[in-house]
Amino acid sequence: MFTQDFKEHPYWWDRSAPPTEQNIELPKKVDVLIIGAGYTGLHAAIQTARGSRNTLVIDAEHAGWGCSTRNGGQVSTSIKPSFSELEATHGKDMAFAIHREGEKSLHFTGDFIREECLDCSYAEVGRFHAAHNTAQYEKLARAVEDQVSGFEDGAYMVPRSEQRSELGTDIYFGGAIYPQHASVDPAAYHKGLLGKAHEAGAVIISYCAAENINRDKNGFSVKTSKGIVQADKVIIATNGYTGSLTPRLQRRVIPIGSYVVATEPLANDLMDQLMPKNRIVSDTRKVVYYYRPSPDRSRIIFGGRVSIGETNPRLSGPKLQHSLSQIFPELENTKISHSWMGYVAFTFDSLMHVGEEDGLYYAMGYCGSGVGMAGYLGMKLGQQVLGLEGGQTIFNEIKFQTRPLYAGKPWFLAPSLMYYRFIDSLNI
Repeated sequence: MFTQDFKEHPYWWDRSAPPTEQNIELPKKVDVLIIGAGYTGLHAAIQTARGSRNTLVIDAEHAGWGCSTRNGGQVSTSIKPSFSELEATHGKDMAFAIHREGEKSLHFTGDFIREECLDCSYAEVGRFHAAHNTAQYEKLARAVEDQVSGFEDGAYMVPRSEQRSELGTDIYFGGAIYPQHASVDPAAYHKGLLGKAHEAGAVIISYCAAENINRDKNGFSVKTSKGIVQADKVIIATNGYTGSLTPRLQRRVIPIGSYVVATEPLANDLMDQLMPKNRIVSDTRKVVYYYRPSPDRSRIIFGGRVSIGETNPRLSGPKLQHSLSQIFPELENTKISHSWMGYVAFTFDSLMHVGEEDGLYYAMGYCGSGVGMAGYLGMKLGQQVLGLEGGQTIFNEIKFQTRPLYAGKPWFLAPSLMYYRFIDSLNI
């Protein structure tokens, strides 16, 4: 099942090793303190540091330890609810604004990577969103045919009879192509952001956990594992790792494990057969799978939601390999070289949220689509701290919901996962 050199860390770390701990003294006073050194935190730091604000970024682990380097490297428009669903809940104007922000996040990510010359294997390869039954294919076809005016994205359908031109399997019933969606090496992207934040003048300190946040007459006094720092403004950029430090935010995000494996190297002709194009792939199941070729097309990176509380990659890895071989029977005996997991943050309305309360800022709840949106909203958050009018986003205006009896531990996930798996088994 596992290769001899099997690793329980992200495949991406082989190219972009985690930063080593440096002996940096904790400043006593900063203009902006950012808690969390992932995409959100670093993009915010780039903005505030370039805006001449004395900026400090701290993380409980090494910078990028969380899902910013543990994801599958798929970049999309990020918005989960359909336009009609959002229109029914928020009205047409707000639905339009939400979907527009999703588009902007996708374009921002590509533009930033190109303009800043980041070496992270970014490519606009397109997404194949596969239908797991005929009803879902027809639903996708209607959505592609009836795109909202102003959101035409060039999407088109691929019937099952032509599916193997996109994906070497017969398990699906065709699907939709979204040509603007992209792929990236997520750890290399993070490494590039880290470098840009350093160049801008931000200080990044790893293994410096924030333990308590107190408001005082001068702003905030934040106790960390390395001492106390005074800050005029604080940004919370913890997403799936939001905890008791900010109990109000903890009650509003649902941490969900995202599990990923990398196969051992595959023969060139086999890769060409299974994934003839460099598409990123997702499907219409309730319990979704997402996968793609590695940037050098030597392996398949395959992820999904296989468990609720499992954190041992040696246990989650075989489950993913089994699912992978159901899609591609040719990989039944293929071994796994890497297996890992991380936490993403879902919300009760399936939307991301941005806010500010008396100098305490936050952006989180990317619902498993944060590669583009986390950086985009981090950038927006940094602009808001600078007081720039362009920093405002529609996500500032949407109420950040919670539920009674929910304090951050999602007791309801296990029955929900069982239910969704049952629905998927009915093939409806």
